[in-house]
This record gives sequence, structure tokens and C-alpha cells, in this order.
Amino acid sequence: MGWWLAEQRRGQAEDVVKRFDPVFWTVDFPRPMLASVVTTAADALRVDLTFYRCSDLAGLIWAAEDRWDHPLLAYATRRDFRACRLRFRWRSSGVIPLDAVHGPVLTIEGRDATGTPRSWYVRLWNYAQGTAEDAVVAIDFATVAGGFLLPGEADPVWAGDIDRMFVSLVPPGYAEGDAAPLAAPVEAWVELTGIACDGPGSVLPIGAAVVPEHGLRIATGYDDGYNLTPARLLRNILHLGYRGDILHYVGMSHYFRLEAHGDGLYASLAGGVLAGPCAAWHRDFARRAKALGLGVIWSLSYELLDQHCWGDWKQRAADGSPAQTGWSPPSTLLSPAHGGAMAYLRAVALAFVGIAEDAGLAVRFQIGEPWWWVMADGRLCIHDAAARAALGDPAPQNLREPVDPMVLDAAGALLAASTFALRDAVKARAPGAEVLLLAYLPTVLDPAMPEAKRANLPIGWASPAFDVLQLEDYDWAAAGNAAASERAVAAAESRLGYPAARQHYLAGFVLRREDKDQWRGIAEAAARGRRRGVAATYVWALPQVLRDGFIHFDQEAAMTPFDDVSFPLALGREAEVAPEVSTAIVTSAGGAERRNAEWAEARTRYDVGPGVRSEADIAELLGFFRARMGPARGFRLRDPFDFEGRDVTIGTGDGVEARFPLVKRYGASVRRITRPVAGTVSVRLDGVATAAFSLGEGGVVTLDAAPAAGVRVSASFLFDVPVRFAEDQLRVSRATFLAGAAALVPLVEIRE
Repeated sequence: MGWWLAEQRRGQAEDVVKRFDPVFWTVDFPRPMLASVVTTAADALRVDLTFYRCSDLAGLIWAAEDRWDHPLLAYATRRDFRACRLRFRWRSSGVIPLDAVHGPVLTIEGRDATGTPRSWYVRLWNYAQGTAEDAVVAIDFATVAGGFLLPGEADPVWAGDIDRMFVSLVPPGYAEGDAAPLAAPVEAWVELTGIACDGPGSVLPIGAAVVPEHGLRIATGYDDGYNLTPARLLRNILHLGYRGDILHYVGMSHYFRLEAHGDGLYASLAGGVLAGPCAAWHRDFARRAKALGLGVIWSLSYELLDQHCWGDWKQRAADGSPAQTGWSPPSTLLSPAHGGAMAYLRAVALAFVGIAEDAGLAVRFQIGEPWWWVMADGRLCIHDAAARAALGDPAPQNLREPVDPMVLDAAGALLAASTFALRDAVKARAPGAEVLLLAYLPTVLDPAMPEAKRANLPIGWASPAFDVLQLEDYDWAAAGNAAASERAVAAAESRLGYPAARQHYLAGFVLRREDKDQWRGIAEAAARGRRRGVAATYVWALPQVLRDGFIHFDQEAAMTPFDDVSFPLALGREAEVAPEVSTAIVTSAGGAERRNAEWAEARTRYDVGPGVRSEADIAELLGFFRARMGPARGFRLRDPFDFEGRDVTIGTGDGVEARFPLVKRYGASVRRITRPVAGTVSVRLDGVATAAFSLGEGGVVTLDAAPAAGVRVSASFLFDVPVRFAEDQLRVSRATFLAGAAALVPLVEIRE
């Protein structure tokens, strides 16, 4: 597997796009209101909105700088709009109309001719022909002016240095700064059709690179992509080489309808299941994915934005504290014991299943990370009223201390039952549906909380409870902690019994841009998942891929065929061993030399001819040569002069890394040992022998637990050298050894 992080285009393919192309508009708004934008034709878009408060305002945005697309696919930054003319037909319902106070305004943000930052407010009604809810708007950015009444209040726009512009959309009864609720939620929509931009400045360069289709799949989420058009997201997915099923998390903050209760707004089924903007966005997303030959796995978790979750739905600790994640604002976890909360989740699941069916997609549904929340100090949140009733008012359980296994097993059974009800609801609606379960290994199999699996990886989930088991471990993947990942995967397989062919693996993600070096660990984790033979490996997630410019491409495997067998003839002390290096030496006119070692370590050549001592040896050697197809295939050779490492330092602990490749040291030179002899490897930690390790492929020692910072890790071992025949021909004869002469059988060491 190959990968790189693209910061900008450097000669990759480009195309052109018209400014104000519907695909590249975005929306933004303050919570709790909702909005989404979709493309309805090549020159048209639609915005759906739900307003809850008097001060709700959404913006339909065009930005001069593309901050959302992958660097290889973004449009070019051009801040001068003076040579552009924009025209579109406006239609709307449920927003203040064009001719009213607080009607739609095009806010233009940038700098004036002197470079001073400022904004202009262009009332669209001043440039409209038609009615207040159905009009043609035409704007020439060379002459456009802000102001409510023209020409008396004209504020000429200098459009030569613009950052962004947005159309403001507000509900009837809008009052700036007034957070009071509207009398009832307002459903609204706006359509721009016949969007056209002309003039010398109307065309932008845009990235058009196409990464070849590869073996990774992509995950994304509505909470991170709600502001973009589905067409834009799918363009990135397709151009970056991702195929197959998209793993789409429907989120925890933007899909639900809300109803007022007291001073708050809470998740509700009043008026329908999904919020109008969410439903409109996902219908378009599903339809477009189907048209592109992509599938969708709909992912729904037990997580909900805390401020909109009913109090009795929340998991709670023994002291009544609600389960809250570390996100800002925080989300909470729904109690598997609460009938109302679980019924709500089932209704949401079926709404998304219906969208998939309407689009003609095969129904694939994931139950995402269902668990009992664990507080940072280890307290298990199984004490909400519904859970207490179901579990018999259990004693508090701290997973970092001794626990009651029966309580944890009962909690696990309750969690499993809630997922089965969700699974069965989906399969009842769509009998051919595939239902997947996602488990987050660093939490459910945290070594510091060994009994957590009883509650959060319940045995009731064992195969064949679900069609596919999905595993993710992005904390470990990002940190490069392959040993922790491998142990946890093995434990999950042992506990639940899903073979690799019925597993998916999720690698990622990089939370912050400044941590983009973590992509190396994620790429390596994805490669390990594929080597393990899982049915699909996902990168989590698309927003971070686009932000950091991650590119994946499959490489032909660097095939170095190797047969794990030993050279069949014993070597005597008379065998010839010749280490070689490659050194570039430049001699100056004055005779001084400059020497540069071109290889990191020496490579050894051997002549094993002295081991041929009989006709039987000749026959065995010829057969071995043919089986290896001459130099084509490698094999093991025991070097008679260098075959052992004694108490060699192979690493130093840092509290995270548990994998240490075997090496042998020759002064400052370090030689990787890739072919240790099985059963001869012993390991010490600060000089103390340990058996808590395993020996993996390529001579890599994996400790059961990462050694603490500063601990010296050393190993003793016997080893063979990977070699191949050096030539395509092998010439030996009976006369050679009868005459007392040695045959010539050259071998050369292989780099691994």
C-alpha cells in the first residue's frame, strides 16, 4: 500500500468550473435550527430549513477559497469578482420574502480598495424582477451596491478582494438576538434555478485528478458533512479511488426533529421521524450513490446531543451524573434499558432504511458502538432509572477496581437485547437486510479494565448474531500501537467467533490537523487489516482525508518469493563468507578523499561449494536448485561464523510501543534479523527474563504489554540469513570433489 499527503496540486489534472456552480455552495447556521443544500439540476440547488427560534438565521454561502475539497480536487482561489455577472431564479416558501424587512440579503465579506476589511449588505429585492417569492435576480459585481433603498442608501461594493458571500435566510417573526422559541417550528425551502455566471472572471480552474480504484473503502458522517452538497462529497469519494459501500454515520446532532418542553428542545417524533433538511439531504445522497454504483451502510449509534436528549433517556452513574462524551458540546449515551429511547432509535433506523429502499439500494445497517458509558475514573453508567429497574438496583461498579461479574454480565445481556431489537426491526422491514455491529476495541477491551468486556462486548453478540462484525481501534492505529490492536482483535475473535471474512476493520482517524503525522500509523493499520483478510477495510473518515490531503493507492506487492526452508547441506569452516558494502569515493585534485556509504548495512555473499562432498550431495543440491528455480526463490542459510545474538538491545520502552524488531549490532551498524530460529528467542526487560511475548513474521517481538518508559528491551536468539542462488546456472560434477577441488555454489543475502 502506498500513501501520501497532498498539500496542493503540483501538475495533477485540472479542469474548469463556473463560479457559483450549485455543487459548491454550502450552508451554515446556529443550533438548534437545521438546514441542508442539495443540487437539483446542473444549474439548480435547493435549501431545506427548519427554524425553532426567533433569532434563527441560515446562510447559503459561496466562498472564494475552497476549504472543503481535497487539495487535488479543490477549485482555485480567486477573490476578484468584478468581472462576473450572476443570474438565477429565486423561489421560496417559509422564509421572509424578498421585498420585506429582513428579507434575503447577500452579505459580501472582504476588503475595500484600500485593503480595509469590511462587509456590504446587498438586498436581493433591489436586483429582482418578479414577485417576492418568485423572481429572477441579476447581479453585476462591477456595479452592485449595498443598502436597503437604492439609490438613496447605496453603498457601492468593491468586489476586487472578496472572501465569501452568503444569502441570509430567516423565518417570519425573525428578531435578531431574540432566542425565544417560535410559536411552532417553521419548515421552509428556497430554490435557485437557472444559475448562470458569465463574464471574463466567471471560470475557475478546479482539480480533476482521478486516483486509481484501490482496495480501501471510506467512512463519512452527516455531522461533518451536513453543510456540503451530497454531490460534492461523492465527487471527492469517487475521484479519490474509493469504491464499494460507503460507511455513513448518520450522526448524533443533525438528524432529529425537536419539540419544546419547558425551556428546552428535545428529540421528538412529532411531525415525522427525521428533520426535513436531514431527510432531503439523505434522499439525494442515497440516489446519487446508487447512480454511481456505490452502496451505503447506514450507521446509527446510541449517542445523542446531550442538550436535546430527554433526561430519563440518558445513561447515568450511581451518583446521578449523566454519561457525557468529551465533545464540545457534549453528547450523551441512550440507556439500553429505556423503552422509549430504544423505540425512538428503532424509528430512526427504519426511516433511513426507507430512504435506502426508495433509492434502490441494498439495505445495509450498522449498529454503531452500543455500550454502557464508562466514566474517566472507571465508573460504569448503569444507574439510570430504567437500568436500575431492569438490573435490580445494582451496586456501583468501577471497572478499574474489583467488580461483580454477575452485574456486568446482566448489563451485557441487557445491552445485547437492545441491539437485537434494533436488528430485528430492520430485518422485519427489509428481510434481505445486512445488519452489522461496530465495536470500539480500546474501550471495550481496555487492558486497564479487563472485565469491561462483560458489559460492553457481551457474549450474546457471538456469531451468528450479526451478519458482520466491524472493529475499530483508531486510538491505537493513530499511535502506531500495532501490538495492542493485534491482541484486541484476537480477543474479540476468540470471544465472539466471527472469522476475518465476516469482519470489517476501521482505521483512523486524525482528530487535529497538527497531528497529521498519525496518517502513517493509520495507513499501516489499514494494511494490516487487509493482510488479515477482513472483508472490507475503511478509512475513518472522509472529512479528515479531505482536510489533510490523504491519498491512498495500491501498489503491486514487492514480491520477493521466499521458501521458509534451510539450505540442505552442512557448511564447513572452509565455506567462503564475504560481506560487501557499497561506498562512493571521490578523490579531489589534492588527493583528499570524500567517502559516502551508499548502503545502510553490509550484504553478505557466500560460496557453499565446500559443503558438496558426495554424489548424494550433488543430487540433493541439484534438486534444491530446481525447486528454488535458481535465483527466483529465497531460502534460509545458517552462517557458520555469525548465527547468534546475545542480550542484544532491540528497543527502549515508551509506555505505548509493544513491537520490537530483532536486530544485531556491529558497533554503530545495525542489522535487521528477519529469520530467527523458532524456539530460540528469549526476551529480557531491564535484564529480567519474560515469557509474555510472541514472535511474529519478520522477526518482530510483540510484548503482551508495552514496557514502561525507559525500560531496556533485549533479546537473545539464533538466526538464519535469507539468501538466494546468485546465478542462473549451477555447475557441479563428480570429478570436482573426487579430485579434491571444491565446487563453486555462490549465494547472496536478500534484503527483507
